Amino acid sequence: MGYLAVRMVLKNETTQYAIIEIPKYLNRFVVLPRLENDDNQYVILLDDVIRHRLHYTFDMFDYKYIEAHMIKVTLDAELEMDIDLKQSLLEKIRRSVKDRKDGDIVRFVYDKEINNKTLEFLLNKLHLDDVDSIIPGGRYHNRRDYLKFPSLGRTDLLYEQKSPLPVLDIPARGSIFKIIQEKDILQYTPYHTFSNTIRFLREAALDPYVTTIKITIYRLAEISQVAFALINAAKNGKQVTVSIELQARFDEQANINYAELMQEEGVKLIFGVPGLKVHCKACVVNKVIKGKNTRLGFISTGNFNEATARIYTDYTIFTSNKKVLKEVERVFDFFEVNYKLHRYKHLLVAPHYLRNGIERLIRKEIAFAKAGKKAFIRCKLNSISDFKMIDLLYQASNAGVEIELIVRGICCLIPGVPGMSENITVKSIVDRYLEHPRAYYFHNDGNDLLYISSADFMTRNLDHRVEIACPIYDNEVKRQILETLEICWNDNVKARLIDENQNNNYVKLLEDKSVRSQYETYTYLKNQ
Repeated sequence: MGYLAVRMVLKNETTQYAIIEIPKYLNRFVVLPRLENDDNQYVILLDDVIRHRLHYTFDMFDYKYIEAHMIKVTLDAELEMDIDLKQSLLEKIRRSVKDRKDGDIVRFVYDKEINNKTLEFLLNKLHLDDVDSIIPGGRYHNRRDYLKFPSLGRTDLLYEQKSPLPVLDIPARGSIFKIIQEKDILQYTPYHTFSNTIRFLREAALDPYVTTIKITIYRLAEISQVAFALINAAKNGKQVTVSIELQARFDEQANINYAELMQEEGVKLIFGVPGLKVHCKACVVNKVIKGKNTRLGFISTGNFNEATARIYTDYTIFTSNKKVLKEVERVFDFFEVNYKLHRYKHLLVAPHYLRNGIERLIRKEIAFAKAGKKAFIRCKLNSISDFKMIDLLYQASNAGVEIELIVRGICCLIPGVPGMSENITVKSIVDRYLEHPRAYYFHNDGNDLLYISSADFMTRNLDHRVEIACPIYDNEVKRQILETLEICWNDNVKARLIDENQNNNYVKLLEDKSVRSQYETYTYLKNQ
C-alpha cells in the first residue's frame, strides 16, 4: 500500500503529521492538456498532483511549511487459520483473507529524502525498529503501476500485436476428442490460443458419453470460462470433481467466489490436502461407450486461466495415453484418501516421488559421464533454490555432465566455478511474456527423456506441494518442445548469462543473426 507522509511545521513552532492514502481506484498517471504551440505531451503522477495541492487539503491548519514524502507498507500475506473444527476450510480461508488487512508489517520502504523526525515518528507509530525490514528508496514506489502508463497515441512504443496461433493439428470445427484419441497435441501459450483448453472442457460438458471430469484449479481468471464449462457439465449430469487450492496467494478471494458458485451447482469440491498445496495442473475425463472406458485429458505447466494465458508462456499436452491418465486419476484418488500412497511408473509426483525421481535421473547422467559416454541435462525453470538439488548438480558437473539451465527467477546455484560447477551454464530470459514452463531433459545415453512439470527445483515444490512431472512419449510433441527449448537457449537479445559475480550480462551476439527467442518461437510455431 502506498501513502504520502505529510509533515507540517505550524506557526506556533509545533509539528503536525498526517497520512494520505494514494487512491487505488484512480489511474496514477494524469495526462495534462497540451499547451498551445508545444508539441510535447506531459504526464504527471497522481502523487505529485496531491503534493501540489496540499495547501488546499490542509488549509484549516495555520502552518508555515508543509512537505510530503512517499512511504510503502507491505503486510504479511501469510494466512493464519485457527483449529476451530466447527468451521469449514472455506470459512476459515475467507476469514483469514479478511484478517490479512490487519497483518503484521513485513517491509517498510520510504523516500530517502524524508525528514528524520518524520521517519522517527512513523517508525514509532508502526512499532518498527532496527531489526525490521526498513528500506530507503526513491521518490516514487509501486512501480508495477507503470504497466498502466498511458499510450499517448504512441503505438510505435507498444509491442506489436500478435494474434494467438491455432494449433496445427486441431481444426476449427469438429470434435477435439477425436483428434486427441489419435495423437498427443501440444499447446504452447500464449503463442497458441488457450481456447483449446476451453473447447476441451465444453466438449466434455456436452458429450453424452462423458461420465466424469476431474480437474485441479490453482488460479482462475476473474471471469472464468473454465469454471462456467465445469458448472455446465455438472448441470448436464456429469460427475465433476474439482480440486481447488483456496490458498493460492492473493487469488484466495476469487477462488472462494468460484468455489461457492460451483458448489451450489453440484460440483464436488476438494479443498487440497492437509499440510500441502495442490500446485499441479491436470485434468482427466472418462467416457464410457458400450461399457468400455476411455480416458482423455491434459497436463500443463501453468494455470487454467484465460488472463494469464495471454502473458505467461506454458506448455499443455492433450493426451489419451492410458498409462499416463490412469496415474493422473491416482493423483485425484490421493486428494480424497490422503493416507493411501500410490505407485507411479510414469508420472513423477511430489511430495513422495518427484525429488527421488529427478535425483535418480541426474545420477544416471553422472554414471554415463564416468563411463566416458555423453552426459547432458537441460532444464527450464522459474527458480532453483533447493540446496540438495544444487549439490547434486555440482556433483554432476564435477563428473563431467554438461548442464544447461534456463532459470528466469531465483537462482541459488553458482555456475562456471572451476572445480565446482565449470560444466554448468545458466541463462535467464526476461522479455515480453513471463517465461513460466518447467521442462526437464536428460540425454539418457541417447534414449532421450523429457518431462514437463509445474514444479521448480525449490524445496517448497519438491517437498511441500502436490506436483506432477509428466513424461513426453509422443515423438512429435517431444521434438516441438526440444526445438523451442533450443530456441530459448540460443537467445542473444533478451538472455542474460548468470555468473558467480552476479554481473548477469546479456549474452553476446557472436553471430550475424540476432535471436529474440519469444519472437523466434512465434515464427517457429507459425511455420509448423
